[in-house]
Amino acid sequence: MITHRPTTHRPIRLVARAAFAAFALLLSAAAPSVAAEPTAAGLWQRTDNGKPGGKPVVWVLMLDRGNNMYEGVVAKSFPQAGQPNLTTCDECEDDRKNQPILGISLIRDMKRKGRVYENGNILDPRNGDVWKAMLTVSPDGQTLTLRGYLMTPALGQDEDWFRLPDSAVSQLDPEIVAKFMPEQAATQAAQAGKPVAAPGTAGKAKAPPPAHKGGAMAPAR
Repeated sequence: MITHRPTTHRPIRLVARAAFAAFALLLSAAAPSVAAEPTAAGLWQRTDNGKPGGKPVVWVLMLDRGNNMYEGVVAKSFPQAGQPNLTTCDECEDDRKNQPILGISLIRDMKRKGRVYENGNILDPRNGDVWKAMLTVSPDGQTLTLRGYLMTPALGQDEDWFRLPDSAVSQLDPEIVAKFMPEQAATQAAQAGKPVAAPGTAGKAKAPPPAHKGGAMAPAR
């Protein structure tokens, strides 16, 4: 009598398929979490006491410049009692010299690595100093921690900024919106039935009160 050995190929194939399906499911589950990771792009507020309920000092608009590079510009500033206003960066020594504070490139060269942004720098408009800096976005995307430092991050200090709602864009100078947020400018113009404000003159003719001396945009020493 001839007997046949049971084949083992089918069970092996089934196990392999199950393993592949489980791996594919794991990848599909991980992808949304990466895509949903919060970004530094958007409008942030610095307050006088470093807390959400403090008085506003400056609004900074963080821009995605592509290739994981980010820049921050002064979108609005608020006068502080007893302190003089600073209208232009007279002490700047680079391409920002004598530029209006409103719209000035405050944060540069931030390279994104997840929720952390490294190897960047921040300008102190009061004296033209440029500090090394890094940024960290909180897991919920509502707090941006700036760390300004001299040589290494270990020798720096942290400062928290707070995300503003999309509705805050309506409080910005139209020229700032037109220059840095053209899509929002077009939407606002369409809703109001008005032409889009021409960029390029923000901070020169009718800028809101600029950042102040003593203040507040540079990291604490």
